[in-house]
Amino acid sequence: MSEKELKVLIFSINNESYATDIMQVERILGYQEPTVIPDSPDFIKGVINHEGRILPVVSLAKKFHLKETLISQDAKIIVTKQLNFRAGIIVDFVSEVLVVKTEDIEASPEIISGISKRYIKGLIKKNEEIIIFLDLETIFTEEEKKLI
Repeated sequence: MSEKELKVLIFSINNESYATDIMQVERILGYQEPTVIPDSPDFIKGVINHEGRILPVVSLAKKFHLKETLISQDAKIIVTKQLNFRAGIIVDFVSEVLVVKTEDIEASPEIISGISKRYIKGLIKKNEEIIIFLDLETIFTEEEKKLI
């Protein structure tokens, strides 16, 4: 893989395809029902025990103000790794790891299905499909990280 290529994890939320840099992913867990924490922000579904540590679990659908779908048996929790912060993100399913050429990533238009542009690194074209390339490090504001 050259510096003009990137490995991305492709996953789905609400029948929409998303990608994130594989370097922002610690691991992928099977879905487990989180323990609900009272008075937490509505996009926080609760917490799970992951390797002996409490891991907040987030619904990106709720965070992005999208309709939430029912959790299926294909649902996964993607554990994101950031400096001093970890969270699990609920996705409908994980489809593949893809090597993408940086030239195949286009800048995103100003507004894309209501998702703030600060979360989006660009759009990836794969065959006829457009995949929204998320920057998981910008998903949570510093205030939200403190709340979590």
